Amino acid sequence: MRDEENNNYDLSQLIIKPLYFGLVVNILIPAAGLLICHYVDSNYRRDNVIGDLANPLFYIFVVLALLQAVLALWWRAKRLRRPMVRTKETFEQEMVTGLLRACRPVFVVIAALSAYGYLYFFLTGRFTETVVFIFFSFIVFQLVRPRHRFARKLITRQKRLLEQGMLADRG
Repeated sequence: MRDEENNNYDLSQLIIKPLYFGLVVNILIPAAGLLICHYVDSNYRRDNVIGDLANPLFYIFVVLALLQAVLALWWRAKRLRRPMVRTKETFEQEMVTGLLRACRPVFVVIAALSAYGYLYFFLTGRFTETVVFIFFSFIVFQLVRPRHRFARKLITRQKRLLEQGMLADRG
């Protein structure tokens, strides 16, 4: 299905690769890690190896996770403002590869939010707090994942950059 507003660009084709990459990195892998933590929590006794520092550590990890989420949102905006296209003839294909290239590192930063949960679990044995971090990474991914409206705006912005002579780097 083509989108008439943006000169017949296939919006689904544009967002599908970054979306699948994001789903694997931000949903599938953290969920698998959460299942492992659940299995360990259910079948083995985990002691709190840091004692009274568990609660302050949780809040430190929360602050770090919030800062990392803000960084991911800012980095995504910055990366998507850069030119992704070199020519009109290759516009659609360069948009597909450019969007994937721009989203990959951001999705990895978001997936790393769940690492706070895993680390916290293995230090304290507290499964519930681990779920909080995994759930938070899911929410941040939902904020940054590509959608059709986003793709329309990105195409418009990239067309404007191309018209202004701002071309993507060769590389």
